Amino acid sequence: MFTRVKGFRDIFGDEIPYWHKVEKSFHKVFKRYEYTEFKLPVLEKVEVFQRGIGDTTDIVEKEMFVFDDKGGDKLALRPEGTASIVRGYIENRLYTGNAIAKYYYYGPMFRRERPQKGRFRQFYQVGIEAFGSSAPSLDAEVIKTMQDIFDECGILDIVSLNINSIGCPKCRPLYKEKLISYLTDKKDQLCDDCLNRLNRNPLRVLDCKIDRCKSATRNAPKMVDHLCDECNSHFEKTKQFLTFFNIKFNIDPFMVRGLDYYVKTAFEFVTDRLGASSAVGGGGRYDGLIKTLGGPDIPGIGYAIGVDRLVTLMMEKNIPVNRTKKVFVVFFEETFKEGFEMIELLRKNDISTGFDYEFGNFKNQFKKADRNSADWVIIIGTSEKERGIVQLKDMKTGVQFEVKKEEIIEKLTL
Repeated sequence: MFTRVKGFRDIFGDEIPYWHKVEKSFHKVFKRYEYTEFKLPVLEKVEVFQRGIGDTTDIVEKEMFVFDDKGGDKLALRPEGTASIVRGYIENRLYTGNAIAKYYYYGPMFRRERPQKGRFRQFYQVGIEAFGSSAPSLDAEVIKTMQDIFDECGILDIVSLNINSIGCPKCRPLYKEKLISYLTDKKDQLCDDCLNRLNRNPLRVLDCKIDRCKSATRNAPKMVDHLCDECNSHFEKTKQFLTFFNIKFNIDPFMVRGLDYYVKTAFEFVTDRLGASSAVGGGGRYDGLIKTLGGPDIPGIGYAIGVDRLVTLMMEKNIPVNRTKKVFVVFFEETFKEGFEMIELLRKNDISTGFDYEFGNFKNQFKKADRNSADWVIIIGTSEKERGIVQLKDMKTGVQFEVKKEEIIEKLTL
């Protein structure tokens, strides 16, 4: 017997209605905010992520699934969506014109991480990207879309928003110097990975989840205390617009996110229901990324939500979801015509309908209806045929009653 690859999983059964609710929710929210869907390829040239995400990030150094194809290209399964959508935005010259471009994407991502609760090697993300404006009001509106999705999914009360400003290329170098100086005195407390990051990418040390590294950085210098005037003004205005949008937030001065392209605003919605994997969704501003990947100097901001984690929270909270009502039609050789007409009528009205392909006796057909988890059974015998009615049985309560054939759809869809 074959088994799943480690870190990958099958999704089926009672979990599926939760996924459908998430999908319906984000489609609804993104329509309100004028976002259009962008479908991305699963494979990209590895350079897209090396240049976009950053060579010194954990994703590029450790976590990508990379292979050589027969044409000589080095390819990677996408570990995230932003670099891919920026590549598509540039390649398809979608930057012509002055309008702000708003896109959303949805699909599986791949990272060779250690599997744990809420974390898989194939995981699903839904995200948005907005190109063409550096306005703080856009930052706040982007965050509002994520809040609206969590509200639609019924988990807004168990997540909280953390925000930070991580500066820009003008003010970050001085902060890095101070951070390196501080961390150098704490070298004996840092893990091997953070020792390696210390001079190459010291901000990554602030993102480390190992306890002794978190302890070492507890009193580290804060980026928000070293912002240039432009970044400070942007952050203050972003907080003001969040308040206008009635969004509650906490300032987390050590949140840096795990990708190198972020500047200025960074944000995460977090929960205490997922153990170490506390972030349900997050993102930030990346004003230099489009230029880095070969496009014009256009600002951008976006985020991604971990759908697997979102579904886990919804299931743990037992959020009500719409489950498909199933109907099973019981009929016999003498009522074939009426039985198949009924099946066709139900299916044309989008009602999930089954029947016994072997046309067993009455008892056996009811057993199959029960095994099929039918909510309703429609019975069409010779008596029902002659009178132009059907028997409708509620399988949950056991109540059975007569219904005119022309009224059956109305009865089942109430």
